[in-house]
Amino acid sequence: METTWDLTPLFPGLESPEFQAAWDGVGKRIHQLKELVEGEASLGEVLATLDALTDEATPLWAYLYARFSADTGDEAALAKLSELEVLFLDFARIRPRLTRYLALQDPEEAGPYRILVEEAKEEALHMMPEGEEVLAAELSLSGRQAWAKLHENLTSQITAVVDGEELPLTKVRNLYFRPEEEVRRKAYQAELKAWEAHQVPLAYALNGVKGEASVVNRRRGYREDLEPSLHKNRITKKALSALLEAVRESLPLFRRYYLLKAKALGKERLDWWDLFAPIGKGRRWTLEEARDFIREKLATLVPQAAEVAEAAFRERWMDLLPRKGKVGGAYCMPRGGGKSLILANYEESFESVSTLAHELGHAYHNLALAQVPASLREVPMTLAETASIMNETLVVEAALKEASPEEGLLILDAYLQGAAQVVVDIYSRFLFESWVFTRRKARELSPREFKELMLKAQQEAYGEALASHHPYMWAVKGHYYGADFYNYPYTFGLLFGLAVYQEAKEDPGFAEQYGELLASSGMYRAKELAARHGFDLESPAFWQKGLKVLADRVEEYERRL
Repeated sequence: METTWDLTPLFPGLESPEFQAAWDGVGKRIHQLKELVEGEASLGEVLATLDALTDEATPLWAYLYARFSADTGDEAALAKLSELEVLFLDFARIRPRLTRYLALQDPEEAGPYRILVEEAKEEALHMMPEGEEVLAAELSLSGRQAWAKLHENLTSQITAVVDGEELPLTKVRNLYFRPEEEVRRKAYQAELKAWEAHQVPLAYALNGVKGEASVVNRRRGYREDLEPSLHKNRITKKALSALLEAVRESLPLFRRYYLLKAKALGKERLDWWDLFAPIGKGRRWTLEEARDFIREKLATLVPQAAEVAEAAFRERWMDLLPRKGKVGGAYCMPRGGGKSLILANYEESFESVSTLAHELGHAYHNLALAQVPASLREVPMTLAETASIMNETLVVEAALKEASPEEGLLILDAYLQGAAQVVVDIYSRFLFESWVFTRRKARELSPREFKELMLKAQQEAYGEALASHHPYMWAVKGHYYGADFYNYPYTFGLLFGLAVYQEAKEDPGFAEQYGELLASSGMYRAKELAARHGFDLESPAFWQKGLKVLADRVEEYERRL
């Protein structure tokens, strides 16, 4: 099986006529949009051009970022990616006028694009004068975006020595899934040592990103740095408060899980390097097995998602294995035409099978979104996890039914590991980022202060369940550098996705509406989309329903131990 992606269906190469034609087309489309916005064009003309620009630019962004993220030493791709960002500065320059143009339109006349007009009216209330907005966009290339690139490039090159062997950090972190505690402990110690050696430039990067964001937020009249995130994620502050209330109430449940796991490992409390330790006895999952299992199990409830998974393998949409120079983690991004590109760092464990199913859920979501105009395919993170959670849950539940008792315990533990990360660890990341924004208003923070805040946040989230923590998680997670509050939407997505899964399982009619829900997820605010399916996001009781599913899994875990 091929384990690297095939990018030639996008472009034969950077010097190819096809690439140059696409590049020139995007430039012309931006110029056309500028003329329309500055003239007396109709709303239909503006929106059609905006759709066309998105359609034409998507393959370019996908191709260049895929090349760079698979090999951060690809200087040609990195240079061209930087040029594309400069090219899109022209779009950023006209964005204030586009926003004001849309804000003056009648939502009733916008048809399916109604949300774009309504959001423009809200955004216009927080816009700086046009010259300042343009300047902020231009400076972001050498400011925020440059700091984010520094983090991504630097961290992809960092190595650590474990038992005399030099390994990229992606492989070091994969050692946390090993059954031998000594291996996990050595990986943890080596990782912390590696981060310590690079903490100064990474602290400057984090200060730069959050410092710029805080200044711009104040200039735009936001009362707190969380507000732009709420707007971008299309949720109300009341919905977030309800979610966080439910999360805080659930923390004893997850601490119970951690203490059960510690007992299974023969310890009183877990150390950080134990969080991903396997419990139970399983087997290695080859990529071939993962492919067949994911395809088969998705087909039981969402046949089209299974077809997307098969196409991703067959047509080589994916770059699957870890290596030096490749960014860590996993992602899925649209490449156009309803197709996607998926990057993963596959390890032969069920956790990796689950992660792969998760990313393939995003790919199915991208296919569903291809039914709607390009401008309505931008889905907030809060709703972007719906299909991925559906995929992941289907695969896990099927595995639990078929596995032996020992392997079932392993799979259930892997599932609870992931859920706990999304609820407990994400909560610690939310607390950390909130505190960083508060303190960054006054001055820059030192690496020591970042570490102290990280430890404080972890202690508040994990409580007495952990005996040791990870002071460098602020350096590990690239989310802090690429966006603001890129954390709580994952918790939202998990619990919302579990609710959708339950509805789909219990109501065949709902299962048939699933594709429609995904396709329309860029057309409504989260509260409105949820209400269309009977959910109240501003009630803690809604979130507790999702958490009840996880509570049942903890009960099952205790029975299996």
